[in-house]
Amino acid sequence: MSVTYHERPGVYTDYDASSASTTTGGRSVVAVAAVCSNVSAEVTLLTNYASGAAKFGTQSSMGQMLKLLYDNGAGVVLAYPITEASTTAYEAAFEALLAEKRAAFMVCDSTDSAVHAAMKTAVMAASELRNECIGLVGIEDPTAEELLTAAEALNCERMVLCGPDMRLTADGALVGGGMLAAAVAGVLAGEADPALPLNGATLRGIDAVSCAFDDTALDVLIQGGVTVCETVGGVTEVIRGITTRSKTGGVPDATWRELTTILIVDEVIPGLRNALRSRFTRCKNNSTTRAAIRAQVVMELESRIRREIIDSYDNLSVTAAEDDPTVCLVEFDFVVTHGLSRIYLTAHITV
Repeated sequence: MSVTYHERPGVYTDYDASSASTTTGGRSVVAVAAVCSNVSAEVTLLTNYASGAAKFGTQSSMGQMLKLLYDNGAGVVLAYPITEASTTAYEAAFEALLAEKRAAFMVCDSTDSAVHAAMKTAVMAASELRNECIGLVGIEDPTAEELLTAAEALNCERMVLCGPDMRLTADGALVGGGMLAAAVAGVLAGEADPALPLNGATLRGIDAVSCAFDDTALDVLIQGGVTVCETVGGVTEVIRGITTRSKTGGVPDATWRELTTILIVDEVIPGLRNALRSRFTRCKNNSTTRAAIRAQVVMELESRIRREIIDSYDNLSVTAAEDDPTVCLVEFDFVVTHGLSRIYLTAHITV
């Protein structure tokens, strides 16, 4: 991630990641943009489904997405109704929602690739301005090939493509992949531990997904950046939480593939930034202050080790910038905690 530095006093952050193998609580805020006619196009803060149903109705696209969000764990939702399903309207919604600087996740009901590209642009821009956000989208009744193509087009650690499509009732029609994305976002918003993998998470309010993929297709989809869900015995679950970032410079790269990696980054970096901002305003950039900053960073990182969010950290340095004596540079490495995705059991049998 690159970051733009300004003259305004504050705590600015930058990060990168390399692969070793070549918010502190749950109820994060979710932003949702969905079609709902006859409602003013403005941001509405919701803390429960009843309020959303009263304002947007239960049968509108917005009402259905809100139901899935709250059923699956969301607590606070920023809702922006779309009165005209155009790319321009969704762009305006994304801008208004992210201007609130509260959303950790964003979803929309559109299955249009142009709208998904607009969401990617919006969340990346917001994240560069210290408003870290992850977008979740889906496409309508997709084949495996269509999912792979859509994921490759996004190829972003801040975008999650959920698939396939889904039904809300046993005899109902497919409702568009955006609804599935809302259910997944609800689970993520309600989770307190960013290092806990999404694998096997149950999605409520869904009767069934539109199709099932065999293991060979699943391998390709997961490696290609698709978060695939399946329905078995009437229960719909996430198979594995994946971002669409599967390549870097056109070359396959699994560094950012696991969704937990970016979730941990979004917990650690803003958490440190907020801790330093709250404690070091109107301070002198001298050795005493820098020692105190170092101690605070150590305390924050040790806390995340105890909570099993990161495994370790190293190379912590706190120095004054050579070219600007008013700037303090804090640098460190850390290793994210990896989720468990598979167990290989080998039995050696003697007869």
